[in-house]
Amino acid sequence: MKRYIKTYWILTLAFLFQQCYSQSNNDSKNSTMDKNQVHPDTSVVNKTNEEWQKILPADVFYVARQKGTERPYSSKFEHSKEIGTYYCAVCGNPLFRSDTKFESGCGWPSFYEPISKTSIIYLKDNSLGMERTEVECGKCKSHLGHVFNDGPPPTGLRYCINGVVLDFKKAQEAQKKYDGSK
Repeated sequence: MKRYIKTYWILTLAFLFQQCYSQSNNDSKNSTMDKNQVHPDTSVVNKTNEEWQKILPADVFYVARQKGTERPYSSKFEHSKEIGTYYCAVCGNPLFRSDTKFESGCGWPSFYEPISKTSIIYLKDNSLGMERTEVECGKCKSHLGHVFNDGPPPTGLRYCINGVVLDFKKAQEAQKKYDGSK
């Protein structure tokens, strides 16, 4: 009986993770926003998990600080086609431009390239019996999701990101904020 229960759970987990690997074509349009637009504050944020827990909503804390995962297909950003910039919802670090977002069919917002080399930290993740690469925010070290080698050109990468740890600013709003900080 234990063997059947173990097999059931393994098959269930395999099915759930398979959903993250499915792909569809990129039909999103490229934006005309400035490729050099970035948030000017690059200082590292160091807070304890206790401090984060006091200031973050429970769902954001669970994903960002406890390396949780939001339910697939639950993010308001999964199918968004608005032009702008995606930021870390924890610290405001710019992470991805909307013109690098694509429909992967995995259930989470997917991007093929981060906004800069320092916006993301890469870590080995061997949890759940799988070899994956975890991605964290380069500023506050919050868990964002994982990156896979099955994305579209030009990078061939798919950053599978939990939408709950993303904040979005439309291009015009982000440009005003950027221009005002000069």
